[in-house]
Amino acid sequence: MPKDYSRSSRVVEQIKRELAELIRLEVKDPRVGFITITDVEITPDYAHAKVFFSSFKGKDAADEAIRGLRSASAFLRRELGRRVRIHTTPELHFHYDNSIEEGTRLSAIIDKAMEDTAPADDEAGNAAEDDKSV
Repeated sequence: MPKDYSRSSRVVEQIKRELAELIRLEVKDPRVGFITITDVEITPDYAHAKVFFSSFKGKDAADEAIRGLRSASAFLRRELGRRVRIHTTPELHFHYDNSIEEGTRLSAIIDKAMEDTAPADDEAGNAAEDDKSV
C-alpha cells in the first residue's frame, strides 16, 4: 500500500462515510436538517476528530445545526465505535465549513472582473484588426 494512503487517511474516510450515513438516516433532530460532511481531521492518537460540515440552509442555520450535532454527538460516537474498528473512538467536534460559500463568492468576483475587462479587450482587438486592413 502506498504511503500516500496511510492508515489514518483510511480511517478518516471511513469516519466521514459513516457519519454522513448516520446523520442522514439516524439523527432525528430537526435542528440538524440537511447537512453535508465536507471533511474530517483526526488527531494522531485518534482521540479527537474535527468534523467539518456545510448546510443547504447556509450560514444562518449553522449555529442551530451545531447545537443539534452536539446533542447527538454521544449517539454518533457510540454508533461510530460500533461501525469503525479502531482502538479509540474519537470525540467529535463539529465545525461549520464555509469554503463552499466562500468559493461561490470568489467565483462571482472573478466573473465580474472578467466581464469588466472583456469590453476593453474587444475594443483593443477591433483596433488591431483595423490597423491590419490598411
